[in-house]
Amino acid sequence: MKTIRFLFILLAGALAFLSCEKGDPEIPNEGELITTVKYTLKPQPDGNSVVFLFRDLDGDGGNPPVITTGPLKPETIYSGTLELLNEAEMPVEDITEEVENEGNEHQFFFTSTNNISVKYDDSDLNGKPVGLKTILTTGIAGTGKIKIILRHLPDKNASGVANGVITNAGGETDIEIEFNVVVQ
Repeated sequence: MKTIRFLFILLAGALAFLSCEKGDPEIPNEGELITTVKYTLKPQPDGNSVVFLFRDLDGDGGNPPVITTGPLKPETIYSGTLELLNEAEMPVEDITEEVENEGNEHQFFFTSTNNISVKYDDSDLNGKPVGLKTILTTGIAGTGKIKIILRHLPDKNASGVANGVITNAGGETDIEIEFNVVVQ
């Protein structure tokens, strides 16, 4: 009886020991909390920059975001830069650098109306687009919209993704915003 009891205690102890995890579990790189997007457009070759700003400090489901834009000139080429912030953190966390450093895991997608086109002007280490830097070209005067979507872990090798087509991208949406645009 002592032998059976001893073997049972030994077996229970071995199971308890083997079931413990070694070290902390690995947490996959999660999507970023982005409360603020600043899209700065500088006309080429020179001129005053126009800033489009999206700010949603309380996140989805709370108060509506604050969105501001400015007018763009017709038939003009703009160099665009995106800045991403998490203003829910103190100090404010600049997400831009993280997206840039992890460019192979992120890609912006742009859709627009009214003869506005957006092209990539940056790439990750594999030569695939990221979208923190863009070339935006306006057409004739009018109104339209620009939608910006940041995808985390898109399939950058899928059909059309390198050209900015989101259909086959997959991944998770970190943020999706839309700006009303006036070209005058």
